[in-house]
Amino acid sequence: MPRPTAAQLAYGSATVVFATVAMLLLSGTTTAVGVALIGLAALALGLLVAVTLPVPAARRRATYTPARPPVPAERREHSLRR
Repeated sequence: MPRPTAAQLAYGSATVVFATVAMLLLSGTTTAVGVALIGLAALALGLLVAVTLPVPAARRRATYTPARPPVPAERREHSLRR
């Protein structure tokens, strides 16, 4: 599995925080079980957001292709002596 991008981490984390706060405020629950269920639901929602976020296409690595064949060492030394 590829590593998550910075955008995926940021959007997933923000979703968890805002969803937790919103659900706690809207539900008004005060029990430990209710808070735990809301926390789990927010984590699942944050994971869903992070996974479904579009990932940029993989960049092609530039390969080195010399413009001309390398000069043999003997010719290079000879041309430097002149």
